[in-house]
Amino acid sequence: MSSDPVTVADVGEFGLIARIRESLSTTGAVIVGPGDDAAEVTTGESVLITVDVLVEGRHFRRDWCSALDVGRRAAAASLADIAAMGGSSSAVVVGFGAPADLPASWAQQCAAGIAEECGRAGAALVGGDVTAADQVIVSVTAIGDPPETGAVLRSGAEPGDLLALHGRVGWAAAGLAVLSRGFRAPKVLVDAYRFPEIDYRQGARAASRGAHAMIDVSDGLVADARHIAEASGVAINLDPEALPVPEPIATAASAYNVDPREWMLTGGDDHALLAAFPGRKSIPKGWTSVGSVVRGDSPSAQ
Repeated sequence: MSSDPVTVADVGEFGLIARIRESLSTTGAVIVGPGDDAAEVTTGESVLITVDVLVEGRHFRRDWCSALDVGRRAAAASLADIAAMGGSSSAVVVGFGAPADLPASWAQQCAAGIAEECGRAGAALVGGDVTAADQVIVSVTAIGDPPETGAVLRSGAEPGDLLALHGRVGWAAAGLAVLSRGFRAPKVLVDAYRFPEIDYRQGARAASRGAHAMIDVSDGLVADARHIAEASGVAINLDPEALPVPEPIATAASAYNVDPREWMLTGGDDHALLAAFPGRKSIPKGWTSVGSVVRGDSPSAQ
């Protein structure tokens, strides 16, 4: 038995990942290993593969989310990672754990939600495994194809690049704040927490326009910009004023005496895409310029 007094809580999520990465070996089949939104391996032709796990009580509550919502949310977490590599998802497999008294209909609806979200990304639910667990656990592994120009990594940002965002930020965080206070409205915010709205085509679109780096915004805009900065060895200047505050977020923030930009800069689970582009002309229509890449070693908000 290990005598190491340091716990998982002590090192944190990213510290634990870093410790595990130090002990990993690789093979010739690995093109991109741990450290990006998805790995890239080859079995003759390269594929992207990634996994996300949702645990009841930690990532969702059954009294806040329907089974369909949980399924969509679980699938989206992995499908967005494939998009963040510039890829296109083709299939997912699912690991599902549940207590013995969980209604079978709940599990069926959860699977239906996974299949529904897969359909939005052009993928299919092709199999998985079911086991007993103390609470509901949903693990979704997504598989996809990298773009012809090669997977877009977190480590490619260069000084002079412009940072652009596609998708919503702050909506899920605002929805969580509403639910945490015992309310179910504004419904548009609660729904944003229950399941994200993602255009899965945008990752491949960014890759085709020459994006140097990209990431799925799952941990918050500032945190994920920092991931790009650290991987690329650069600094990132974010401009919060470039993000207009949507009316539902502004209204909720005013009611709770919260700065709405705190949700927009630090809230996760919306699964927007953040990418570094070589110039303004390369930013696709529908993306919002939110900052720039400069020489240095840390991101900052202006």
